[in-house]
Amino acid sequence: MALTLARPATSELVIKKSRFLGCVQPVEGRAQALEVVAGLRAEHPGAAHVCWALLAGGQSAANDDGEPGGTAGRPMLEVLRHQDLEGVLATVVRYFGGVKLGAGGLVRAYTDAVAQALLQAEKLPLQKRVQLACSVPYALEGMVRREVQAAGGTLGEVTHGSVVEMAFSVLEDAAAALQMRLNEAGQGQLAWL
Repeated sequence: MALTLARPATSELVIKKSRFLGCVQPVEGRAQALEVVAGLRAEHPGAAHVCWALLAGGQSAANDDGEPGGTAGRPMLEVLRHQDLEGVLATVVRYFGGVKLGAGGLVRAYTDAVAQALLQAEKLPLQKRVQLACSVPYALEGMVRREVQAAGGTLGEVTHGSVVEMAFSVLEDAAAALQMRLNEAGQGQLAWL
């Protein structure tokens, strides 16, 4: 069973005067991951490299950010795969200490930074979310909002026109029960989109 992380976890290693700041965190997908990486570059302007690896939404990606090819991003990605993680971004910010580590040393440093962060991380079973959308009369909008919240769902876009169109996501195992409750409470006035 695939796992994800409850919250970000970090590590810090110093190897031959180089400082490696590792972080693993849950992400929705590539767009959010790239935002995190851009934020790290802004937060650490003096860093030599910001390497990252991503497993999310059935996609994987790795970036060595100027380190010799295959010495940072790919090894970090393998650590995530080995832990059977999904929806996770691993980043390592490196401050160069003046001593070259060689290809083997870099691979060890980057994998250790990610592995140490994962030791601190709380892992949870990955639960898939389902996207749903419906239209209701204005009088039923509050009821739909309450039911979505009670089911642990997340409300998305709400459009007010001749009727209210609402998009939301909910855990896969709660979707059928939520749809049934909404159908009953809507008394035929709720339409699924």
